[in-house]
Amino acid sequence: MKPSATTVAFFGPVGTFTEEALLTEPDLAAAALEPQPTITEVLESVSRGDADLGFVPIENAIEGTVNATLDGLIFDFDLMIQREVVLDIHLHLMAQASTKLSEIRRVVSFPVALAQCRKYLAEHLPQAQAVAANSTADAARELGEHPDAHAAAIGPRVAADLYGLSVLVDDIEDHPDNQTRFVAVAAAGVPRPTGHDRTSIVCFQRADRPGSLHGILGQFAARNINLTKLESRPTKRGLGDYCFVIDLDGHLDDELVGDCLRDLRAGLAEVKFLGSYPAAGQHGPDRRREADDAWREADNWLGALRAQIG
Repeated sequence: MKPSATTVAFFGPVGTFTEEALLTEPDLAAAALEPQPTITEVLESVSRGDADLGFVPIENAIEGTVNATLDGLIFDFDLMIQREVVLDIHLHLMAQASTKLSEIRRVVSFPVALAQCRKYLAEHLPQAQAVAANSTADAARELGEHPDAHAAAIGPRVAADLYGLSVLVDDIEDHPDNQTRFVAVAAAGVPRPTGHDRTSIVCFQRADRPGSLHGILGQFAARNINLTKLESRPTKRGLGDYCFVIDLDGHLDDELVGDCLRDLRAGLAEVKFLGSYPAAGQHGPDRRREADDAWREADNWLGALRAQIG
């Protein structure tokens, strides 16, 4: 992360899962936080220089990619990912205290959250219409400000507390291991390697021809570089025209990763670099400490050898 970051724009309003994930990072939480109503407005704020960092969701374990974020980073803005944060997601059905399940005719939430609760809604609220909102917190805020005995919202528990709603049913997500990945983005800069890093790139082909994806993947296989994500996205230039979004283990500063990116750039129409940044995960800090210890040991070994020169 940029050490000079003093302002962080995030996908709001107050009470979103995005804010909850942001607040798990002490240095981000200490900055001036500016909620924005849409993901695009977060990215625009950073691109204009109004905020040092933007914080947005990029991927969910159930529903996959958050398209507004990924497409914004690919096509609309030149921003660099500075870090990732993974948060366990628990979704709650909330409404006015007097509302009964049998009375609910509308369920409002962010489209990704609605999709994460598809099975629950089909089984328990088949009569209710799913209505999209700008965010989970925005759905709760609207219901709190405009009471409706026939409506409910889906969102984090903190949103119910903030906007005066009662949680009718806890944990209605379809899968208990539901998680969302968030990223902090800046206008420029690549964090230093930590020994447990991830790199994100987008590969654009010169032409759609047999074996093109195999050729791209072969560059990673030849160097034993592990891929953690591979996704195709339409380039918006015509039906059947796709680019490939790739997350890989390693850092731009790693010799093998750098060599791989060089070969890809030479052979493709374009490679867009989205960032090299510390990888999230339960074992991340331990792996980074191990990498630091291994580097110091190797540096001492090399120093001892060089001391014998001459």
